[in-house]
Amino acid sequence: MTLTSTQNQMKLKRIFIQNQIPEQLAALTRMSHNILWSWMPQVADLFMSIDPEQFVNLNYNPVALLENLAPARLRELSEDKDFLARVHTAEKAFDAYLAEPMKQGLPRVAYFSMEYGLHISLKLYSGGLGVLAGDYLKEASDSNVDLFAVGLLYRYGYFNQGLSMNGDQIHNYPPQKFTQLPVEPVRRDDGNWLKVAVTIQGRIVQAKIWSLAIGRIKLYLLDTDHEDNNAEDRALTHQLYGGDNEHRLKQEILLGIGGVRAIEEMGLNPDIYHLNEGHAGFLSLERLKNYVDAGLTFPEAREMVRASSLYTTHTPVPAGHDHFPEHLMRNYLFNYAADLGIEWEEFMSLGRLNADDAGEDFNMSKLSIRLSQRVNGVSKLHGEVSQEMFTSLYPGYTAEEVHIGYVTNSVHYPTWIANSIHELFSSKFGKDWVRDQSNKEIWRNVHKIDDRSLAETRHALKVKLLGYVRKKLQVDMRRRGESPRTTFEILSKINDKALVLGFARRFATYKRATLLFTNRDRLRALVNRKDQPVIFLFAGKAHPADQGGQDLIRQIVQISKEPDFAGKIIFLEDYNMEMAKLLTQGVDIWLNTPTRPLEASGTSGMKAALNGTVNFSVLDGWWAEGYRPDAGWALPLERTYDDQYLQNELDAETMYSVLEDEIVPIYFDKDKHGISKRWMGYVKQIIAEVAPVFTMKRMMDDYYERFYLPLGKSAAAVRESDMKPGKDFAAWKEDIESKWSGLETIENNSFDTVNHALPVGEPFSAEVVLTTNGIEPADLALEALFYQRIDEERLTLRRTQPFQLVAQTEGTATYRIAVDPHLAGVYEYGFRLRPNHPMMPHAQDLNLVYWV
Repeated sequence: MTLTSTQNQMKLKRIFIQNQIPEQLAALTRMSHNILWSWMPQVADLFMSIDPEQFVNLNYNPVALLENLAPARLRELSEDKDFLARVHTAEKAFDAYLAEPMKQGLPRVAYFSMEYGLHISLKLYSGGLGVLAGDYLKEASDSNVDLFAVGLLYRYGYFNQGLSMNGDQIHNYPPQKFTQLPVEPVRRDDGNWLKVAVTIQGRIVQAKIWSLAIGRIKLYLLDTDHEDNNAEDRALTHQLYGGDNEHRLKQEILLGIGGVRAIEEMGLNPDIYHLNEGHAGFLSLERLKNYVDAGLTFPEAREMVRASSLYTTHTPVPAGHDHFPEHLMRNYLFNYAADLGIEWEEFMSLGRLNADDAGEDFNMSKLSIRLSQRVNGVSKLHGEVSQEMFTSLYPGYTAEEVHIGYVTNSVHYPTWIANSIHELFSSKFGKDWVRDQSNKEIWRNVHKIDDRSLAETRHALKVKLLGYVRKKLQVDMRRRGESPRTTFEILSKINDKALVLGFARRFATYKRATLLFTNRDRLRALVNRKDQPVIFLFAGKAHPADQGGQDLIRQIVQISKEPDFAGKIIFLEDYNMEMAKLLTQGVDIWLNTPTRPLEASGTSGMKAALNGTVNFSVLDGWWAEGYRPDAGWALPLERTYDDQYLQNELDAETMYSVLEDEIVPIYFDKDKHGISKRWMGYVKQIIAEVAPVFTMKRMMDDYYERFYLPLGKSAAAVRESDMKPGKDFAAWKEDIESKWSGLETIENNSFDTVNHALPVGEPFSAEVVLTTNGIEPADLALEALFYQRIDEERLTLRRTQPFQLVAQTEGTATYRIAVDPHLAGVYEYGFRLRPNHPMMPHAQDLNLVYWV
């Protein structure tokens, strides 16, 4: 008998067989489905003890561990009295945490982000932006505030990094098994899976909603990779930051518009929307549409949306702000203009600097700023850089007047602290001290820990790190096909007694990962000092489309194979959260060398500081705030050369000198016990004086004080009495805008009459009479501004003083000012009129200026 071609083909069907967890172990299943285990060591250790090797191989994922356990092992555990007692103790702590009551009286916040770095087993992040968002949600849970989050559930997430023998980056995208993730379907009352529909270029795309428990709060994730959608639309939630610009546009439509629809379907009713980067900007369009559908005009809807929106910008690099050409916007969002009751040109102007420039792309940051009442950068310096970057949106104002504020990024202490360091702290910091973790006085108790105990604890972390490095290199080099001799040569030179420096971050060219290699001879001499071994560890991914970043990786890999650098310059592939923990906890020095001032914040150095790892960085981002000369080292913020090549050369030579003359000698200046007293001084100072300022608890408190609480008040104010205050405020703005061009100056008796140098303290006065064109004088604010010139292009504001309204007739207003100059110098001054209203949170809320 002969088989036909169809008869001998394999015919397979999929079946899901779920592991049966004994009733005695039911608590394990429940705890595995709340990612609280990732920062509650008692629970994480419990899962680790079940099968340490398998747990590590499964990326420390308890859901996957329970699914993969053999029935015999489950029976064994269910009969192990000691293990069951540990389960009971862990469950008690777990439940006690969840049972704490939520703080009352706070506004409910909806937090939107394209990525969340919560744990290595959840491929929802690519780098710092996501890890920051993940840490923020964990702290929201710890602080027990009324916050939930929205994002996308990716089938493949961001890529896993491999390297070729030559150092070429290889991009691998293994799929996530959703059945092995701590996510649950969100269901309607009838038991069906909750889905929301989003129109993508005329097609209806259905997104399933998943829920991820993060301690006491929830993250809701949209997923289009299911049978309701065609192949193209299923791919929308395949990769994070994959595909071209059009694909990015579709993902951002899904996140913003789909996310708002999901919130509505779940009846969550937030008071405030927090946009973590411009990726979520389209959520404001959907909110506008909802208000217009409810009967509001576009200006009225805009006031309602603005009054409850905060936008956080994360990058001073222009390429980091998403923008889309008009033809793509027209293809995907043309109907929104009609839905909002505005012309297409006005719709496009929401995302443009110049409304009349038809060739200008639609910029997501400009959209988000225009539709948010509050805006912030992610460090003090980045706030100032952002003011400069977006000053053009507010003609008539200097950069320092622009309303963009800041909250410096921080890190989640329980996630990033080494257990051994935490135990050492807790022995001196007092009971339950983590609840008050931003209190410097508590952290200063580190000086009560003897140097030897702290040094030995830190050395053990370094030994652990270098053990991991050896094992990982051996596996990775074998996979790449490196010769055993090369592998042995590198591994044999890794010295546990070395001074170890770490550089790990996204490999973008502006981060200057190869700055250290500018002068090979000095570097060669540095790492080959007799009795003073030095190791540099590098790790990080370059975006698949960033060839420049990939070239940097290739360069480091090739240098690491040279005989003089083998085992002393090391690149670790596939940087992830678990590797980041080992590095920030185990190295002695954390390096960061960005091009000034392009590092918005940076958080890896903060994680290092928590653990007593000393920082050596450019005074950019967070280190511009955190640096102390007794707690680390710094390259200056100011540029010496306009030519970046020369600046790089100077920075490199400065680094070599600091390493040769200060860092290395201090580290190796050890007593008979192997302890460097001077080095431990730096370690204790970065713990005592720097670490407490950069805890996520402080960051959360700052967001509430500076943004959430004021926004909560403004959001409530515009919604009162069926939104009457918001409607009235919108009408007032429209009235002022319609009359503004009719303002005229009748008289301006100003300081021009002063024809001599004024001594400090000699007062002078001015009087201005205006035609108000029907605007009430109370709705106007006239102010005198005194500037000093920085250069031909820039002015800096030195003083602002308001005029007093002294008289008014129908149609005119008279203002007067008396100035007592208390600053000596040459000034340029002007008189600026702007709108004024009790509901305006800042001067640029109605962006009109009239110079008298």
